[in-house]
Amino acid sequence: MTPPLAGLTRRNLVRELTAGVTLLAIAIPLNIGYAQIAGLPPTAGLYALIVPTVVYALVVSSRQVVASPDAAAAALVASSIGGLAAAGSADYATLAMAQAIICGILFIALAVLKLGFLANFLSKPILVGFVGGLALDILVSQVAKMLGVKIDSGGEFVDKVVGLVTGLGTTNLVSLAISAISVAILLLGKRFLAVVPWALVVLVLATIAVVIADLDDAGVDVLGAVPAGPPAITWPIIDWTTWLMLIPSAMALTLVTTAEGLLVSRSYGEKRAYPTNPNRDLFAFGLGNIAAGASASFAVGSSTSRTAAMDQAGSRTQLPSLVLAAGTLLLLLFGTALLADIPSPAIGAIVGVAILPLLGVREFAALWRQDRFEFVVGAACFLVTLFIGAIPGILVAFVLALVNLAERAANPAIDVLATSGEPTDSLLDEAPSGAVTAPGIVVIRLAAPLFFANGSVFADAVKRAVGAADAAGHGPVRHVVIDMEAVTDLDVTGAETFEALLAWLDRHGIELGFSRVRPEMRTRLVELGLLGDRQAYETNRAAIVALVNPEGAAVEKG
Repeated sequence: MTPPLAGLTRRNLVRELTAGVTLLAIAIPLNIGYAQIAGLPPTAGLYALIVPTVVYALVVSSRQVVASPDAAAAALVASSIGGLAAAGSADYATLAMAQAIICGILFIALAVLKLGFLANFLSKPILVGFVGGLALDILVSQVAKMLGVKIDSGGEFVDKVVGLVTGLGTTNLVSLAISAISVAILLLGKRFLAVVPWALVVLVLATIAVVIADLDDAGVDVLGAVPAGPPAITWPIIDWTTWLMLIPSAMALTLVTTAEGLLVSRSYGEKRAYPTNPNRDLFAFGLGNIAAGASASFAVGSSTSRTAAMDQAGSRTQLPSLVLAAGTLLLLLFGTALLADIPSPAIGAIVGVAILPLLGVREFAALWRQDRFEFVVGAACFLVTLFIGAIPGILVAFVLALVNLAERAANPAIDVLATSGEPTDSLLDEAPSGAVTAPGIVVIRLAAPLFFANGSVFADAVKRAVGAADAAGHGPVRHVVIDMEAVTDLDVTGAETFEALLAWLDRHGIELGFSRVRPEMRTRLVELGLLGDRQAYETNRAAIVALVNPEGAAVEKG
C-alpha cells in the first residue's frame, strides 16, 4: 500500500512547497467562482479546499491528482438542487452538503465492490458532449456577470439566453471594461508567460481598482462580506424523501468524476512511472466527499487543469494539496476582508476563460473527422444536457453508450481464413466472394464472445459462407471449422443459436469441427452439449491437414 505523501524527499521539499503556493493562487479564485455557479456562498468553495483536500491527499494513491469542485460539477449541483430550494438559501446549502455525502457513499461502494468499470460506459464522445453542454450553460451565466446584466442563473438555458439578450441594454460599461481587461490579461498571460497565476493577478488588480475608484458605486457587483473562520463540522438534517430525491444527481456526479478522475490518475501515473490503485482512488473520493458534506461544502472531484498545472510545476507528491489547505485556512482566519471587494465581472472572466476548453470544440471537430457516429453520440448528449437538463443528459449518455456497445457487439469480425491463417473474406458483407480455406473446407473465425447479441449474426454468416462458396464454383462445402481462439464466452442464447446452426449443417451434409479452443471454452462447450464427439483441432493447419488427408494429422477428439 502506497504511504501518504509518497515520493516526498528532502531534495524535492522546496519544489513541492513552491508548487503548493502556485496551487493556492490558482484554486482560490476558481473555487469562489465555482461556488457561485453552484448557487452557494464563496465559503462553500473555500471550505472544499481544507478538510476534503487534506482527507483526499492523505488517502489517494495518485501522487498528483488534485481534488476540488470543478465547473461541470458545480453546474450539475445547481441544475439538480435548483428545483428543490432557492439558490443561496440555507436549505439549498444543506441539500448540497447532503448530495456530497451521498456521492461519498457511492464512491466508497464502487471502491469496495470494485465497480469502477461502470464509468467506462461514459466514452470520450459522451463525456465531451455532457461536459460541453454544462460548460455552455455556465458560459452564458458568466457572460451576463461580465456585462453586469441580471439574469436568473438557476433558470433553463433558453431562459438564460433570452434574459441575456433582452438585458443587453442594461449593460454596465464599467463591468464590461473590467471584464475585457481581465480576459485580455488571462489569455495573453497564459500564452506568453504561463507560469504566472494570472487568475490571482486579475483578482488583485480588479479589487484594487474597485477600492481606489469606488467602482461599486458605479454599479459594479462585488463579492461582499465573507464570513471569517474555519469550516464547522456539521451534518445535513433533511427528511429521508429528500435524501432519495438527491440520489440520481449524486449518481451522475459520481459517474462523471469516476470516469474523469480514474483516467487522469492512470495517465499521470503512467507518465511519471508510479503505481496507482483505482479502487483506492475511488475510496479517497468517497472520504473527500463525505468530508465536504460534513464541512459545509459541496461535491468534489478531480481537477484536470490544476493537476496539469502541478505537473508543469514539477510536483510529484500530494504536498501541494496540504499547502493549499493550510493557506486557505489562514485566509479564512485572517484575510476574508480582502475578499469583500472582489468584482463579480472579474470572477466571471476567470471562470469563463477557464471553462472555454470544456466546450469541446476541438474534440467535436476531431470526432467529425474520425467517426461520424461517435460525433452524433457526443452531439446528442450535448444537446440533451443543454436544453433538457444534466440528469436527462447523463441518462441519454448511458443509453447511447449501451446502443454503441450493442451495435459493436452485434457486428464482430467474422472472416473466412486462408491456409496461412489470414482473413480472406469478411462474412459481414452482404455478398461475400465465396472464398474457401481448402477444397470443400471453410475455416471461419469469430473475433468475439458468442452471446445473445451476435449469435444470429454469426449463424447467418456461416450460412452465407457455405452458400457463397457453392455459388462461386468451389464445389460443395463438406467441412466447416470454427476458429475459437477469440471466443472467450458463450451464453445460453448463443448456444441455442449454435444448436440451430448445427441442425442446418447436418441437413446439408456438412460436418462441423472446432480449432484452437481455449480450455475454459472447451468446458463450456461440453456443459452446453455442443462439443459431443465433434473434432477439436489444436491449430487451423492441423484441421486442414486432417480433413484433406484423414489418415494424416492427429486429431484431438472432443
